[in-house]
Amino acid sequence: MDWPHDPDGEQGSEGRRVYGHAVIAKKVDEEDDFPLDVESFVSEYGDDPIRIDHETVVPLRDIFEHVEATEFDDIMTMHKKVGTAMRDNDLWFYEGADQFTRTR
Repeated sequence: MDWPHDPDGEQGSEGRRVYGHAVIAKKVDEEDDFPLDVESFVSEYGDDPIRIDHETVVPLRDIFEHVEATEFDDIMTMHKKVGTAMRDNDLWFYEGADQFTRTR
């Protein structure tokens, strides 16, 4: 895929130092962006690359197609919903991820 920016550059996964959920969280400002409209967020960032693991990069929209929300009231709600979507759809490859409590 022809990404709008380097998946491993400072706008992406910072030279492969930041993966998945952390890359998504950097796209929001906890003070100014909430409540966050999911459709608008995906419209703006949907083509951005999200590095899932050392060899897998997907567009943000591929993750958010599994998120069951139209709006996030706060960043904690966003973290929970995105994390659940990633774990439930094989987009979370951290060791021990299967031990997290499922929150819907």
